[in-house]
Amino acid sequence: MNYVPHSDIERQEMLKSIGVDSVEELFEVVPQQVRFPKLDLPKALSELETTRLMNGLASRNWNLGEHASFLGAGSYNHYVPSVIGHLVGRSEFYTAYTPYQPEVSQGTLQAIYEYQTMMGELFNMDVSNASMYDGASALAEAAIMAVNVTNRHKVIIPKTVHPDSRAVTRTYTEPQGIIIAEYETIEEAVAALDDQTAALLVQQPDFLGQIQDLKKLADAAHAKGALFVVSAYPTSLGLLKPPGECGADIAVGEGQSLGMRPSFGGPYVGVFTCRNEYIRNLPGRIVGQTTDKTGKRAFVLTLQTREQHIRREKATSNICTNEGLIALIVTVYLSAMGKQGLHEVAEQCYHKAHYAANEIAKLPGYSLPLSGAFFNEFLVRVPNVEKVQTACKKAGIIGGYALGNEYPQYDDCLLFCCTEMNTKEEIDCLVEALRGA
Repeated sequence: MNYVPHSDIERQEMLKSIGVDSVEELFEVVPQQVRFPKLDLPKALSELETTRLMNGLASRNWNLGEHASFLGAGSYNHYVPSVIGHLVGRSEFYTAYTPYQPEVSQGTLQAIYEYQTMMGELFNMDVSNASMYDGASALAEAAIMAVNVTNRHKVIIPKTVHPDSRAVTRTYTEPQGIIIAEYETIEEAVAALDDQTAALLVQQPDFLGQIQDLKKLADAAHAKGALFVVSAYPTSLGLLKPPGECGADIAVGEGQSLGMRPSFGGPYVGVFTCRNEYIRNLPGRIVGQTTDKTGKRAFVLTLQTREQHIRREKATSNICTNEGLIALIVTVYLSAMGKQGLHEVAEQCYHKAHYAANEIAKLPGYSLPLSGAFFNEFLVRVPNVEKVQTACKKAGIIGGYALGNEYPQYDDCLLFCCTEMNTKEEIDCLVEALRGA
């Protein structure tokens, strides 16, 4: 589209309509010292110079295709089938806008419908929405939904839930007067359940890599009349029991591992599923299947519970859209992998992580501080965190995640992760790097 500047007459008409006499008066709220053209900006670059600058900045980053990575902590390096780029990169998908007009958005709506179906099956839940922004906002919305369902205002979260998810949940809920009660361990969180609790929020596997007994936790929450909310790692569901089978009322998750590279933290996609009885409290939107006036199958936005579509007091969320493109990536990924493919990925993650953990635990000065079952992440107590990370870097390895800031009790530990992308040779190289440290 060509850029057509406004004429002086048009500018005066616009200024008059908003009640000011000049552009300078319009920007009086902006401090004088930072107004254009007094900004101290560098000289403009040509396209060629800009490309060189950006390539130089990019070269300072480590490429996951060239370096072995054992870093997880919520963002995972899984294989992305080439079919994803070929399909999702098509312009009709890549540039599609929100499907407000169903008659011209049937392809987009069907893709979302298939995504919802897959999420329902993967998490073993009755209903899925069209996706949320990311896993953290999905968990926050689950907390708000639980409060709306139960009419209670306290939500219990153990600190074994991802720190970022807990932070986002606090940010979402604090203005609404919801009490977020955090406890160091899952046992303390369960002991704190009472008849004022709206929900117990847990993570599977938890942030420290441990696999939880979800059925036991669900029973404890339900005994107090609270909802049970699980934030699950989708790839693990190729091997572990899904939340719905274990008694979850709401199950959410971060879908990045299903076809998305880590990408510096986003954009990602939040999975949100629940039991059918809570569908009217579900945030976001749901695509449904119907028939058109000729009797042919058609897709529509069945449920939209946000402020833009219904009365504000009836809205369950102010989420204004869904991560449609990333949800499509998830759909293509699961279609390409199938049930057996996802199961194989999960098995490789599990076995490679256990091989790595066993080999590291044999090294003098290293130990596994947690004895519970784990999926593909595990905690390692190391002789010196900084020296170990430096040794990994020298070996061309992206090492483990330091926990000291979030978990002072584990300030001498690193969280390591293995996926199907890690070869035995890479794991052995990690072990040797740790031995040398």
